Amino acid sequence: MVFGLFDKGKALQRTIDRATNKLAQQADRWGALERLKEDGTEEALVGLCKRWAITSTVGVQDEQEKAWVVDVMVEKGPVALAPLRKFMRSAGQLSYPLKALAQIAKKEKALEIVDELLADEPPGYTRDPERKLDIIRWLSELHGATADDVAPRLAPYVGDFDENVRWSAVDGLAHFQLTDAQSAKLVEALIRPEEESGRVKRRIAEVLAEKQIPLGAHADKVPGVLVGPVAGFSVKNGVLVAK
Repeated sequence: MVFGLFDKGKALQRTIDRATNKLAQQADRWGALERLKEDGTEEALVGLCKRWAITSTVGVQDEQEKAWVVDVMVEKGPVALAPLRKFMRSAGQLSYPLKALAQIAKKEKALEIVDELLADEPPGYTRDPERKLDIIRWLSELHGATADDVAPRLAPYVGDFDENVRWSAVDGLAHFQLTDAQSAKLVEALIRPEEESGRVKRRIAEVLAEKQIPLGAHADKVPGVLVGPVAGFSVKNGVLVAK
C-alpha cells in the first residue's frame, strides 16, 4: 500500500513536470494538463497552477494554456480555493491566480485571501515588487468593490519603496469615490518630503484635482510642493486645480 502511494506520487510529479516544461511540444503539455484536471486532487490542482509560473517559447500557445488553466480552476469552483491559496503563497506573479479567484469566490472570501497575501507583502523594500503590483491592480479592478473595501488596503502602498507600486496604488485609489479620511492619505503623499518621483506626484495631483478632494489641514503646505511636474496645479478654495 505504501509503495502504491509512493508510485502514484511519483507519477503525479512526472505529469506536473511535463505540464510545466516550457520547451516541450504543446501537445505533450496539453496532455499532461488534461490529466491533472481529471485527477482533480489538491496536489494535482496545485500542479496545474504551476503552469502559470513558466513561460513557453511560443507566446500564443503560452497565453492559451494559461487562460485554459484559469478556466479549469473556475470550473472546479470552491474546491479550487485551497490549491489556489497554496500556490499563491510562493508564486512570483499573481495575475492569473487572482483572475481565477475573482471568479470563484464571493467578494468577502476573495478579500480574506488577498489579505493573507498582503500580510506577506508589507509596504517597504522588496527585491521583486511584482506580487504587490499584481495585488494592487486586482484590487483596483475587483467587481463590486467599494472604497471601503479597497482604500484601507491600497493606501499604505502610496508610501511604498518602489515607484511603480506607489504610482499603481495612487492610480488604483482613483477608481473610487473616497471619503475625506481616505483622501487624506493622498494629500499626505503629495507633501511627503521623501517623494522624489515626479510621475507619482503628478498622478496624485491629477487625482486630487479631478475629484476635487479637500486638502484639509495640509492646504497651506501644498503650494510649496507645486513645482516641476506639478507646476501646472494650484490651490484654490482649499482644493487643487489645474491651471
